[in-house]
Amino acid sequence: MKDLHVEVRGWDEAEACVMPVRTEVFVVEQGVPAEIERDALDAVCRHAIARDAGGRVIATGRLLPDGHIGRMAVLRTARGAGVGGAVLQALIAEAARRGLPEVALNAQTHALAFYLRHGFEAVGEVFMEAGIPHRAMRRTV
Repeated sequence: MKDLHVEVRGWDEAEACVMPVRTEVFVVEQGVPAEIERDALDAVCRHAIARDAGGRVIATGRLLPDGHIGRMAVLRTARGAGVGGAVLQALIAEAARRGLPEVALNAQTHALAFYLRHGFEAVGEVFMEAGIPHRAMRRTV
């Protein structure tokens, strides 16, 4: 996407920006209960915030202190334009800055090919999380 800007921030700065995107993608589109979408881990994570040329937040993801990536969400209108990849790369770069040797995530199975293209490998079997099939993945930083 042209004129995409991605920044990584703490929860105090990110909360108001990322929650509308996460709510739209996870709660509205995927039917994840709102009470489990938001959790106490947000406060200790670094959050990637992607904005379009007009400054509108269109995607997000988070990095836990242990290197786990989660809550990757891209608004439907921004999908297929490289936005998710830019968010993912920002989180991997943040992990590298923190000296983490690897990152891991639980990918929804429909997104496995996306993560494979970004150097992740699948580990273990498919499992259910929030009523959605997932598979654990990891990659070195």
